[in-house]
Amino acid sequence: MLKWLWLSLFVILLDQATKYLADSLLTWGQPVPVLPFFNLTLLYNTGAAFSFLSDAGGWQRWFFIVLALGVSVVLVHWLRRLPQEQLRMALALSLILGGAIGNVIDRIWFGHVIDFIQLYYRDWYWPAFNLADSAITMGAVLLIWDGLFGKQDHTAEGKG
Repeated sequence: MLKWLWLSLFVILLDQATKYLADSLLTWGQPVPVLPFFNLTLLYNTGAAFSFLSDAGGWQRWFFIVLALGVSVVLVHWLRRLPQEQLRMALALSLILGGAIGNVIDRIWFGHVIDFIQLYYRDWYWPAFNLADSAITMGAVLLIWDGLFGKQDHTAEGKG
């Protein structure tokens, strides 16, 4: 199932291209309204999801780099051993892998992750994120779906 690595590479390239554009075209912290619930807002995150550990003093950069690289090795190994019929699982792992590497590239090059997608409702703002974060989230949802319903799907297809 290593043939799915093309999807990871696509996620990495698209993520890095959009981050480059955001960093080049947007002013840090200045929202650019796109829709009544969506801004483009350039922000830098030195932490993890929801800025977890963002004020930890710098050690978290290396921790998240090592963690992401370790997870990436596990994901490639898992993908390599995956049976051909587990397409949803391959899709999930490839999305997570591409997102993890997209964000680790930022941490290595800049010391922070570039975020620029900001969703909100009235005065409630979701933490800014990027395409790598979106790929990781979609992959995680697919993993959960496969964990909960994957066996039933294979049974319904006559494979269980």
